[in-house]
Amino acid sequence: MLRWLTAGESHGPSLISLLDGIPAGIELTSDDLKAALARRRLGHGRGSRQKFEQDVLRIHGGLRHGRTLGSPLAIEIANSEWPKWEKVMSADPVPREDLLIDAGTGDEREIARNRSLSRPRPGHADLSGMLKYGFDEARPILERASARETAARVVAGRVAAALLEQTAGIRLVSHTLQVGGVRVPEDAELPTPEHVASLDEDPLRCFDRETSAAMVAEVDAAKSDGDTLGGVVEVLAYGAPVGLGSHIQWDRRLDGQLAQAIMSIQAMKGVEIGDGFATAGRRGSAAHDEILAVDQSRSEPGNDGSRTYPRVTNRAGGIEGGMTNGQVIRVRGALKPISTVPRALRTVDVSTGEQTTANHQRSDTCAVAPAAVIAEAVVALTLADALLEKTGGDSVAEIRAHLEGTQDLQSALTDRRPDPAP
Repeated sequence: MLRWLTAGESHGPSLISLLDGIPAGIELTSDDLKAALARRRLGHGRGSRQKFEQDVLRIHGGLRHGRTLGSPLAIEIANSEWPKWEKVMSADPVPREDLLIDAGTGDEREIARNRSLSRPRPGHADLSGMLKYGFDEARPILERASARETAARVVAGRVAAALLEQTAGIRLVSHTLQVGGVRVPEDAELPTPEHVASLDEDPLRCFDRETSAAMVAEVDAAKSDGDTLGGVVEVLAYGAPVGLGSHIQWDRRLDGQLAQAIMSIQAMKGVEIGDGFATAGRRGSAAHDEILAVDQSRSEPGNDGSRTYPRVTNRAGGIEGGMTNGQVIRVRGALKPISTVPRALRTVDVSTGEQTTANHQRSDTCAVAPAAVIAEAVVALTLADALLEKTGGDSVAEIRAHLEGTQDLQSALTDRRPDPAP
């Protein structure tokens, strides 16, 4: 069983990522984790915060000489801007007069950081959190609700991705399908693991170059209008073995677990597996993935090393009955536009009850490209947990041995030939 938690606030001293249940023997370095964080910072439409805030990564346990130990893995992502926020976000009480002076720079923005945020932003966790926890301002809520927390998920996801690839040969790809009203054509080619480098280089993580250019123009137009954009991202998992997840109980269905993981990402408002909502509009004869007999003379092992029955299509997104079926896993998430809108929306000042406009802090115009990387991370964590549930094992070698035994059994079932006619 893989368990993971994150801790820390957006402008706090650091974020913490803690993973328990990681098997021994996974090859991993701090550079791998730093590279994952760098991917999260990419994307056209990001705000100025990405330029001056640097991620300072430290590993506090669970890794020795480039290999996991089997013990909990503790990773810290320190905030390089912490000196500017030390009093605002101090864990201990701070004299009120200290919050009315700057941090020694002479910059009035230093004082502004200390002001009460009593004008909650529509679409954000601000107001609901204030009412739930009894706060009279939004700072205690927005600091944890901020998407900055996803940096801790991305490093955890990088560990999970290494586990998946090194034990089962599963490789993940994330890309952007839609930004605002601009969408990749339905018949566009899907990217593969060999395309990850080119996706990282694209300004909006879009595999279709013509569509990417149109997306960039859409982001620029929104920024000029003082507005924000959302979009749709997709995560593809290649090489997943048959049988991850289960139909036995509601909470063991893999599609349900993936949906929860995607929806847990800040600003996500929709999830679909495979063709999802499009399938709802089809007749049954055009909705399901027909199964073909195995041609024994030409059958080749799948990406996971076992044989499976070929399919005509993959509308189910690689999951049927809550279990993987040997096809490529396809998971999509719909991201709403960022709630910190430069063209400030109407709200209420909770300190006075008067109508006003929402607080506005530095924000992105569009965060769809990094959302794809974040979605990739939570899918990796979900699949890693499902893999460990199926195979068990405390080390990479043990997991591989258990998986090979399962694949041998599945291959024996797939290789059955029909009895000759009498």
